[in-house]
Amino acid sequence: MPKILIVCGTRPEIIKLAPVYHCLKKKSWADVLWLHTGQHDEMSKKILACFDINPDITLVREGENLSDFTIGLRRQLDKALQELHCDMVIVQGDTESAFVGALAAFYQRIPVAHVEAGLRTYNLDRPFPEEGLRQMITRITTLNFAPTPGAEAALLREDIKPSAIFLTGNTVIDAQHWIIEHHHIRAQTLEQKQILITMHRRENWGDEIEQACRAIAHLARQHSEMQFLFPVHLNPLVKDQVYPILGELANVRLVAPLDYLEMQQAIVNSWLILTDSGGIQEEAPTFGVPVLVLRKETERPEAIHAGCAKIIGTNQSNIITEVEMLWNNTDLYSSMQAKQNPFGDGKASERIADTIRQHVSQNRSVS
Repeated sequence: MPKILIVCGTRPEIIKLAPVYHCLKKKSWADVLWLHTGQHDEMSKKILACFDINPDITLVREGENLSDFTIGLRRQLDKALQELHCDMVIVQGDTESAFVGALAAFYQRIPVAHVEAGLRTYNLDRPFPEEGLRQMITRITTLNFAPTPGAEAALLREDIKPSAIFLTGNTVIDAQHWIIEHHHIRAQTLEQKQILITMHRRENWGDEIEQACRAIAHLARQHSEMQFLFPVHLNPLVKDQVYPILGELANVRLVAPLDYLEMQQAIVNSWLILTDSGGIQEEAPTFGVPVLVLRKETERPEAIHAGCAKIIGTNQSNIITEVEMLWNNTDLYSSMQAKQNPFGDGKASERIADTIRQHVSQNRSVS
């Protein structure tokens, strides 16, 4: 059977590739293997278990910085690919694992399938280094799986052959459907309306996080009837700014990063979300929760166009104004509650599997 290798290393990759893996595992024509790069080691174990995945190959993370990790990953991947003789390598998104996985396959002339291809801000600094990585992956990809028409259009503008682009929907919706079914995620009744906050992006370190935290502190003091839940990233550059400003407020809960199940429960329980996360922009519409995006741009404009998210940046007064407007205007709030998720219908994995089968079959018949 054709051998398909999934190369994956971070929590977001696992979430978005898990449904693809499970879909391919059900197919009689494919031998699918999961390779974990170790990029997120401890963080990955829980999420892999959540999706009932035991990696077939687990690499050892080398070095503490990104350069050492990349060098060690490339060396180990080269060896693994030489031994496996794969027909295709699947990567997802814009992480270092995705880029090095695609590059290693390209050098060994193994076709690359890129899940969530075509996301763009066209600003190499935002997000950094992800924007550069995903653009580079595109140049060496055989099958570009675009999650939305906007991503598809971006690839066409970059002169990618139409025959190499496939509109699938986003597999994050497939993952949510799987989790809802297998772990019974349902909205819980809370005493106060919950606002969920997440901030972690490198471009927001410094003054941007401080501005956002001061806005949250103002809102918390003004509205005792609001409950703020803030899973704080473990990076000291984030923690050391968040805790001094928000740590003493009674209606602000600062907690450790949530695992995937906990985060899905937090999303469905929320009245509103303030975030700089790309993944949450995709996930929140499934549960009809409006999102205010704490960034200056987004590579996920579909949520903006659908009206269920709004880019507001990190300016303190802007955040306060936008939250107060939603709090005081029920019609405005209702207009931001998505009736359907603009990122997909939960069937992306099936489309991806079908396309891979056709490609592999054609390649084998030609050879």
